Amino acid sequence: MDEDMMYEMRIPPGVTEGMVAEVVGKFDLELKNTDDGPLLCGKKENLENAQDHIVKALNERIKKLEKD
Repeated sequence: MDEDMMYEMRIPPGVTEGMVAEVVGKFDLELKNTDDGPLLCGKKENLENAQDHIVKALNERIKKLEKD
Protein backbone atom coordinates (compact mmCIF):
# COMPACT_ATOMS: atom_id res chain seq x y z
CA MET A 1 0.00 0.00 0.00
CA ASP A 2 2.74 2.44 1.00
CA GLU A 3 4.72 1.68 -2.16
CA ASP A 4 1.92 3.06 -4.36
CA MET A 5 1.63 6.29 -2.37
CA MET A 6 2.76 9.42 -4.20
CA TYR A 7 4.85 12.08 -2.50
CA GLU A 8 5.82 15.65 -3.35
CA MET A 9 9.16 17.45 -3.04
CA ARG A 10 9.86 21.13 -3.61
CA ILE A 11 12.61 21.97 -6.05
CA PRO A 12 15.26 24.01 -4.22
CA PRO A 13 16.57 27.30 -5.62
CA GLY A 14 19.53 26.94 -7.96
CA VAL A 15 18.33 23.80 -9.69
CA THR A 16 18.43 24.33 -13.44
CA GLU A 17 15.71 23.37 -15.90
CA GLY A 18 18.09 20.83 -17.41
CA MET A 19 18.66 19.20 -14.04
CA VAL A 20 14.90 19.03 -13.42
CA ALA A 21 14.34 17.44 -16.84
CA GLU A 22 17.09 14.92 -16.12
CA VAL A 23 15.69 13.76 -12.76
CA VAL A 24 12.10 13.66 -14.09
CA GLY A 25 13.16 11.24 -16.81
CA LYS A 26 15.76 9.28 -14.87
CA PHE A 27 13.69 8.70 -11.71
CA ASP A 28 10.18 8.42 -13.23
CA LEU A 29 8.84 11.59 -11.62
CA GLU A 30 6.19 14.14 -12.57
CA LEU A 31 6.68 17.89 -12.52
CA LYS A 32 3.81 19.95 -11.13
CA ASN A 33 3.64 23.72 -11.21
CA THR A 34 1.90 25.31 -8.22
CA ASP A 35 1.37 28.85 -6.98
CA ASP A 36 4.19 28.22 -4.50
CA GLY A 37 6.60 26.94 -7.13
CA PRO A 38 7.39 23.69 -8.93
CA LEU A 39 7.15 20.29 -7.25
CA LEU A 40 8.52 16.88 -8.12
CA CYS A 41 5.95 14.13 -7.55
CA GLY A 42 6.49 10.40 -7.38
CA LYS A 43 7.25 7.40 -5.23
CA LYS A 44 9.21 8.06 -2.05
CA GLU A 45 12.27 6.04 -3.12
CA ASN A 46 12.41 7.80 -6.49
CA LEU A 47 12.21 11.22 -4.84
CA GLU A 48 14.99 10.29 -2.41
CA ASN A 49 17.19 9.16 -5.31
CA ALA A 50 16.40 12.36 -7.21
CA GLN A 51 17.26 14.43 -4.13
CA ASP A 52 20.64 12.70 -3.83
CA HIS A 53 21.29 13.31 -7.52
CA ILE A 54 20.36 17.01 -7.25
CA VAL A 55 22.55 17.54 -4.17
CA LYS A 56 25.55 15.90 -5.87
CA ALA A 57 25.05 17.97 -9.02
CA LEU A 58 24.76 21.22 -7.03
CA ASN A 59 27.89 20.37 -5.00
CA GLU A 60 29.83 19.69 -8.21
CA ARG A 61 28.67 23.02 -9.62
CA ILE A 62 29.74 24.84 -6.43
CA LYS A 63 33.18 23.21 -6.53
CA LYS A 64 33.59 24.21 -10.17
CA LEU A 65 32.62 27.82 -9.40
CA GLU A 66 35.05 27.95 -6.46
CA LYS A 67 37.91 26.89 -8.75
CA ASP A 68 37.16 29.59 -11.35
